[in-house]
Parts: sequence; structure tokens; C-alpha cells
Amino acid sequence: MPEHLQIYFATAVFLITYVIIVSEKIHRAVIALVGAALITITKILGPEEAVHAIDFNTIGLLVGMMIIVGITRQTGVFEYLAIKAAKSSKGHPLKIMAALSLVTAVLSAFLDNVTTVLLIVPVTFAIAQKLRISPIPILIAEIISSNIGGTATLIGDPPNIMIGSATHLGFMDFIINLTPIIVVIYVVTLTLLRFIYGSQLAADPERQKSIMELNERNELKDIKLLRKCLIVLVLTILGFVLHQYVDLESSVIALTGASLLLLISKEDPEHALHAVEWPVIFFFIGLFVLVGSLEKVGVIEAIARASLDITGGIMIPTAMLILWLSGIASAFVDNIPFVATMIPLIKDMGQLMGVTDPTALNVFWWALSLGACLGGNGTIIGASANVVVIGMAEKRGVPITFMNYFIVAFPLMLVSLVLSSAYLVLWHIYPETITIIVTLLFGALVGFGAMPVNKALERRAVKKKGGIQK
Repeated sequence: MPEHLQIYFATAVFLITYVIIVSEKIHRAVIALVGAALITITKILGPEEAVHAIDFNTIGLLVGMMIIVGITRQTGVFEYLAIKAAKSSKGHPLKIMAALSLVTAVLSAFLDNVTTVLLIVPVTFAIAQKLRISPIPILIAEIISSNIGGTATLIGDPPNIMIGSATHLGFMDFIINLTPIIVVIYVVTLTLLRFIYGSQLAADPERQKSIMELNERNELKDIKLLRKCLIVLVLTILGFVLHQYVDLESSVIALTGASLLLLISKEDPEHALHAVEWPVIFFFIGLFVLVGSLEKVGVIEAIARASLDITGGIMIPTAMLILWLSGIASAFVDNIPFVATMIPLIKDMGQLMGVTDPTALNVFWWALSLGACLGGNGTIIGASANVVVIGMAEKRGVPITFMNYFIVAFPLMLVSLVLSSAYLVLWHIYPETITIIVTLLFGALVGFGAMPVNKALERRAVKKKGGIQK
């Protein structure tokens, strides 16, 4: 095929695949593999080039963590944590929303977002039923918290895994540079959610007491297995912390942890491998081949040149373009193919700007991570966790419409992007330590300043139900 036709064909295949993925008419894994097959059959990428385009570090990290989480979830420890958090709130609905949101955010930083909400949501419905309140405010808070928490670490969200693999940014790089602003965004978002839903979350004092009767220990199904899982989880996370210093890929750490857990748990490998979401894995494989074809024919470089023409090749305007484009786009389309396309684009931007030090481009990578992960909060189709929670709610007769979610979540997503913009400007201008300290101090001020408001909301909720504020 002539070179100019390769450009048109590769672009057409990618765009058609993307449209079908967004429309959900065909399963995204199927259409991604079909697109990859067309690219290979037409020899735009040869078989060896297609294999080379696949990022096996991302694939290995996903498979390893899926196996570890799949075995660990059998112990019931995640349900235990959810009920423990609810009891710590003394049964007050507003505090329960805050407690479950915090558990969701923390777990999402280290586990797959979808797995986290699959475990937390059933507990949420049980608690809401006992309190006779609508679960919708708590579910929306959990969706938003899962996406915020997933942004904080290398392993929290697939876009971060892809960015880390492509750039060799390590686990601690994400922790140090993203966790401070994520803490601030979480505090601000939860404060706004409590204000939005303060009058709706009210329960009778007697029903609040019923929450304290729940026994979280009943959720723990296999203590012996739990001990083994916790040991492996601690060792795996320690491995992530150290991997960039001992020159080991994150996929090696994850697969080693999975292998060790399979060995000491004596879990049936066939059963354990059922926990791996193979459609997701093959979706990534097809996607990497599609993006590799765009890179080879020069489409990525052309887009990079056009983007730099818009921003003049200046660092901060370019970072803002990446952040806001990623945020708005990820609210409406799958952020995984978007990030897969943006990674080579940003690399080409660096080359065209004449940047020789890779660390100088880090502001672009943090902008992409924050935009793609936080943008998923904008709509009910913005992230996989959103779709899963909406589906679970619908099955239980509690439908959450597109607009009901949109009018709450989209403005909150915009707030998170504004905060991210300020953080990135600060991060680029001032030393890293000063930026982190200023960011965390701002988060603490917001948290302490919100306390009187939260207490007033709780008193109003109790008064609405005719209860007595203790």
C-alpha cells in the first residue's frame, strides 16, 4: 500500500474503532482486536512491529494486580472495612457518606476502581436500607471518590499505569507529585458533596443505632487466607515503592506478588485466573497496535505540531491544553484509548520543543494523568467504575439518570480541574517541596474550615427528622 494511503487507512481504522467503542454497539475488546487485525493484514505494521507496539509492562502489571485482588476479595476484608467505617460514623448518614467515600478513595489508590466499587456498593445498599434513606447521594460520592483516589498512585487507574510504563516514572513519583493535590481535591469535593446532600441525608436516631448492631467480623470468611494476602499485598506495595531504585519494572513486581500468593495460598490457578478481566487485557493489546500504526505513519507527529502551534510551544499553556482537553474528553469518551493516543503525542511534543531532559516533560505527564483520571467523574459514562455503579443501582430499582448525575458531578469535575491547573502552575514555578507543603496546607485549611459547616448540616439533618443532636 502506498505511503499516503497508509496514512488515510490507519487514521480511518482508528477513528472508526474509536467511534464504535464510544457507541458501545460492539464490545470494545472485539472492535479493538478487529482494528488491530486490519492494521496487521494490510502490513501497515508487520507482525513483529505489532508485537513491539504492545506495552507488555502495562499488561503484566494489570494481570498481576487482578490476580492478587481476585484472591484477596475472597476473604471478605473489603466488606469488613466498609462496615467498620460505617460504624465509626455512629450511624449518621452524612458521616457514613464521608466514611465510605474515604474507604473507596483509599482502596482505589491501590486496587482496580471497578473491583473497589463492586465490593463497597452492596454494603452501601444494605446500610441505606437499614437507615431508610436514598442510597443515591452515597453512591455518587463513592463514584467520584473512586476516580479521585485512583489518580493518586501508579497502580490506581489504567491511565496512570500506561503513563508510568511509557515514561519510567515510578510509584513514588506518582505518590510525591500527585497525592498532595489529590488530597486537596478529595477534601474540597467531599465538602461540596456534604453541602449538596446535607438536607437529603437524614435518618431516625433509632435507625442510626441499628447500624451499630452490624458485626463486621461476620464478613471475614477466611482468616488464614487473609493473613497470606495481607503479607503479599504489603510486600508488593513495598516492591512498587522500591522498584525504580532497584531497576525492576512494575509489571515484574506485580507478577512476582501474584505468583507468590498463588504459591502460598494453594489457590487453584484456573480459578484464580478467572479474576483476570481478559476482555480488558485484549482491549489494551488491540489498542496499542492501533496507536502504533498512527505513530508509524506520522499522524501523531502532525497532531503534536498543530498543538504546539496553538500554545506557541510554551510549557504551561501546553500543559493546560493537555489537562483541560484530557479532562473534558475523558468525561465523554473512554480515557484509556485517549491516553494511549496522547502518550506518543506528548513524546513528540517534547522532541519538537527540543527538550532533551525527560524530567522537563513531567508537567505534561501530570497534566495528562490528572485530566484523564479526574475527567472520568464528569458523566456516568466517563469511567468504568461509573458505569458499574449505575448498573448495580438500576438492578436494585434505584435508577440514576444521566442528568441527575451530570448536574452534580460535572461541576465538581470542573472544580477539580481548576485546582489541578493551579497546582501544575505552582509545581512548574516553585520547587517541589514548597509546592507540596503549600498544597497540603491549603487542603488542611479547607478541611478545618468545613468543620463548622458540616456540624451545621448534621444538626439540620437531625432537626429535619425530629431527633436530638448529641
